[in-house]
Amino acid sequence: MSIALAWSDAATAAQLFAVDPVGTGGVLLRSRAGPVRDRWLALLRAALPPDDAHKHLPLHIGDGRLLGGLDLSATLLAGRPVAERGLLAEADGGVLVLAMAERMSSSTTVHVTAAMDAHETLVERDGLSLRMPARFGVVALDEGLEDEFAPASLRDRLAFHVDLDQFSFRDTDDFPISLDEIVAARARLSAIQVDSEQIEAICTAAAALGIVSLRAPLLALRGARAAAALNGHDKIEQDDIAIAARLVLAPRALVFPQADQPDAEEPPPPEPPPEDDSEDNNTEQQTPDIDKALDEVILAAVQAAIPPGVLAALRASSGRARSRSSGKAGELQKSKKRGRPTGSVRGELRDGSKLNVIETLRAAAPWQPLRRRQAAGREGAQPRILIEKDDFRIARFKQRTETTTIFVVDASGSAALHRLAEAKGAVELLLADCYVRRDQVAMIAFRGTIAEILLPPTRSLARAKRSLAGLPGGGGTPLAAGLDAAFMLADSIRRKGQTPTVIVLTDGRANIARDGAPGRPKAEEDAMASARQMRAAGINAVLVDMSPRPGPLAEQVAKEMGARYLPLPYADAT
Repeated sequence: MSIALAWSDAATAAQLFAVDPVGTGGVLLRSRAGPVRDRWLALLRAALPPDDAHKHLPLHIGDGRLLGGLDLSATLLAGRPVAERGLLAEADGGVLVLAMAERMSSSTTVHVTAAMDAHETLVERDGLSLRMPARFGVVALDEGLEDEFAPASLRDRLAFHVDLDQFSFRDTDDFPISLDEIVAARARLSAIQVDSEQIEAICTAAAALGIVSLRAPLLALRGARAAAALNGHDKIEQDDIAIAARLVLAPRALVFPQADQPDAEEPPPPEPPPEDDSEDNNTEQQTPDIDKALDEVILAAVQAAIPPGVLAALRASSGRARSRSSGKAGELQKSKKRGRPTGSVRGELRDGSKLNVIETLRAAAPWQPLRRRQAAGREGAQPRILIEKDDFRIARFKQRTETTTIFVVDASGSAALHRLAEAKGAVELLLADCYVRRDQVAMIAFRGTIAEILLPPTRSLARAKRSLAGLPGGGGTPLAAGLDAAFMLADSIRRKGQTPTVIVLTDGRANIARDGAPGRPKAEEDAMASARQMRAAGINAVLVDMSPRPGPLAEQVAKEMGARYLPLPYADAT
């Protein structure tokens, strides 16, 4: 597909979304911030009526602002509970723009997708029970890298997936958009019906493209209705279905449809039909041939829109679940004193807990009229706001834990003979990276019959390099002892509230068992048992194969550990 046609499709997606924001769900706009994205958003604003709501949802929005609830200031002034609308209800009848959708929290995703499905928000908090309409379309701004994506539940509900990273600013010509045509298309939309043959053709095409979501054919049909309304058609035409297939089904395709291959041998002649068959049966047999033309049109439109090489990446990413706690920082952990606020909970002021004043006042506000009547007969001046113990709300926080990297180095005779010097060089590079991230590092070496901790967890890069430089080589390979020592150290680090990461450098050729006895079969069995112990504990690990020609031994150990396997280049490589 040419760049000009791709930009035309992106502008068409904006128009179809403007015709039916609620029905099509929205647009997933995968693009970095820049002039190309600004031009597309300007096209969308030009296509939307100026009276429609246009709200922006920030990344770290609280549930109170998102869903609505008690208006604290108005309640305190009026002396009675006063409700306020949330951002989802304020976007009713318009468009909701999600900033940095790839980093949106799971709780925010649940609230947004639930409102998209029910077309309303339900608030039951602070003594209130409210149902507010929330019919809106979504524009999700996805600025993620190659392995960062918006939540799958949100992507599945958005009809149009538009990737603007392929365009430069000079490729984005002005696209003529008529607001009058959009308004007229909205008026025609409800009168356009879908035929059963068209529904069957869309579903057949989705199955042929490997799309398993049931929402995709529904969104494609709604896109076809919007295209028919925009083009001034009284019913859905073949061109409208082709546009919907290109814009809705093509970005979701995981496989190319298989073309019909002629058989090498002639098929046997068909059996004659029974004499009692009626003409109705012949008509039913001819119906698939009639509908096949529409199926081919849809699949041809999708194939023309799919860039070469994109399906392999889609298949690779569709089955991969990315952990949000992985990366340079440690795992998220609850905290009472510091970190990112994550709401509040009823509790008592003890153990250094912090009082959430706003939420405490919010909990006490609905009860003020009753408490004032109860306190009317008491002597002395009454406070302006009556707070009780049950009103206390304790702030909750989450913070990234510190990361400790444990280096487990094979210093046996086989490693020293082959590539111990290269392994030390690799460890020095990793140590420098840990220093940049301010991680703690520890070092374990195993050789002979034992494993020993050369360096306890520290942030001193100089101490780590000295321990590494003075590491001798020689003796047997007690791989099980080294993995056991790493497991015990990682477990103690985890008990301190930190996140351990184990990097093992070995050739995988264990020949010393746990009890110190020589023998390769027993040593390999013990090593596999130690590796499975680390996988069961959920410890992040990486195994670097330092053998002269990486083989299956170290790779099998990495598989049992659940670790990432990284072989060093061949020793004789040029």
